[in-house]
Amino acid sequence: MKPASSTPLCGMQIIKYLHEAGVPKDMLQFLPGSSEQLGKLLITDTRISGVAFTGSIAAAQQINRRLAIRDAPIASIIAETGGQNVMIADSSALPEQLVKDAIRSAFNSAGQRCSALRVLLLAEEIADDTLELIKGSMQQLTLGDPTDEATDIGPLINKQACDTLQRHIEYLRSIQAPIFQLPLPENTSHGAFFPPTLCELDNLQQLPGEVFGPVLHVIRYRHKNLDQLIESINLTGYGLTLGIHSRIQSTIDHICHRVKVGNIYIIRDMIGATVGAQPFGGCGLSGTGPKAGGLHYLSRFANEVTVSENTAAIGGNASLLMLDEQQN
Repeated sequence: MKPASSTPLCGMQIIKYLHEAGVPKDMLQFLPGSSEQLGKLLITDTRISGVAFTGSIAAAQQINRRLAIRDAPIASIIAETGGQNVMIADSSALPEQLVKDAIRSAFNSAGQRCSALRVLLLAEEIADDTLELIKGSMQQLTLGDPTDEATDIGPLINKQACDTLQRHIEYLRSIQAPIFQLPLPENTSHGAFFPPTLCELDNLQQLPGEVFGPVLHVIRYRHKNLDQLIESINLTGYGLTLGIHSRIQSTIDHICHRVKVGNIYIIRDMIGATVGAQPFGGCGLSGTGPKAGGLHYLSRFANEVTVSENTAAIGGNASLLMLDEQQN
């Protein structure tokens, strides 16, 4: 287990708990270090038969390429990356439920979840009123120390993440996108804090890629253009999570049957899937599947062996043996 370079202490604590729970220490090793140096060394080692990775699409593709060029048995890769996650809300959506779920999905954990809401598609009929409600709810959010129970939003992982988001905001200003952003309180002067931000775009193509942080992009749409919007979502190449806020079953079914994502959440938030009860994983640029917590996940960590025996050749009665197996 090699943790992300920014979170070695979290990784160490998790491994300690697993060892305490009974996982043998010689089976589970903890190897913190530079992703570029240690990661490269591990992946190119011919003894490695598989990699389970969580992180960026760029890193997953790099791992995949390094595994492929080894002079070694073909290794398997299980990758779970990010997403350009969208929530579609039509004119039948309940405003209070929609706003609550959008706020939680976009800003919980400071937007630092792979499943977090990045783009909210609002039906024109409800867009103005919904945006006012979202802005009002954003102003009720408290930024500060995450160990304080009164805090809603804590800091980002590091200063580099803040700089990346700031460059994105500058890009939004350059295309004259309307931006609503909360001020940072004084108690956030020490730390990598970034204010919750809301902006409006004309279309999904204006987003160059995944924006990892507390930034919610809103696009207004007309119902007659729904299929075109679904196609634009699919064309991003990502396929992690999608939310639907509609009380019209035919609309829900229409979207579910056409969108290419791993997880769809209907009239609820898009984050916090309970592994084991709600299998989680993406497709396309968002992951290789199968889903963590799903029925087929553990099979990816094993090699399947099939034994076929000609019982008649060793004195058995094949038909009777087959009947006995069926009865058992």
